[in-house]
Amino acid sequence: MPSLFAQLPEVRLHHELHGDESRPVIVLSNSLGTNMKMWEPQIKRLTARYRVVCYDTRGHGRSSVPSGPYTLAQLGNDIISLVDHLQIDRFSFCGLSMGGLTGMCLALDHADRIDKLVLANTAAYIGPPDNWTSRVQIVRQDGLSAIADKVLSVWLTPGFAKARPELADALHRMLVDTPAEGYAASCLAIREVDLRDRIGHIKAPTLVISGSADPATPPSDGRFLVEAIAGAEFVELDAAHLSNLEQEEKFSAAVMDFLSKS
Repeated sequence: MPSLFAQLPEVRLHHELHGDESRPVIVLSNSLGTNMKMWEPQIKRLTARYRVVCYDTRGHGRSSVPSGPYTLAQLGNDIISLVDHLQIDRFSFCGLSMGGLTGMCLALDHADRIDKLVLANTAAYIGPPDNWTSRVQIVRQDGLSAIADKVLSVWLTPGFAKARPELADALHRMLVDTPAEGYAASCLAIREVDLRDRIGHIKAPTLVISGSADPATPPSDGRFLVEAIAGAEFVELDAAHLSNLEQEEKFSAAVMDFLSKS
């Protein structure tokens, strides 16, 4: 699949298009410290029925690294600029962690563009702010290698990481290869977000996916979203933070089932 680059008003976004262009579109949004490659298992399943747009969030992967700090509104506007560039009107959206926060902002600020919304391993508020401030200081001073082991322990359960060392190693490389300033600027965006009083205004049909062993955004955060968003559905998987990789078949099936509902 050829890599594409869209020069947008504020950022150059690396992206890929998968599947038949006549099919409904779903946009996949990566988590903090990863890139579009995190979605490879889902792309294989989704392209059977959908046109898949995956991209590297600004400051991540092969996208450009604008000066920070970033805001979640900027991350959402990047997606709108990208789909406009691709001449896509309406689309469904699936985002994990930071990608999920981005999806909430999209569903609130650009509701007319969203068909269905999948919010995975995320929360309306991921605090406390001091945690993000201290993480930014460490990353700017010592680089992402200084936090890599701790982050990996959140992304995957120990047993799964031991059983799939090649995946754990690939994720470690993905994290440490992320531009430090892009990562730090994104942390500052997450630090400033508290959507707990707004998410009740989301009108798009919504699926919330949580990991039972996710210490960053535990199932209680997912249930909060379900209770606040009218008609939202909930799936809990036996996984840590990157549930789409630890339970790739069940995650993909849940998303496909949800999207197929009329």
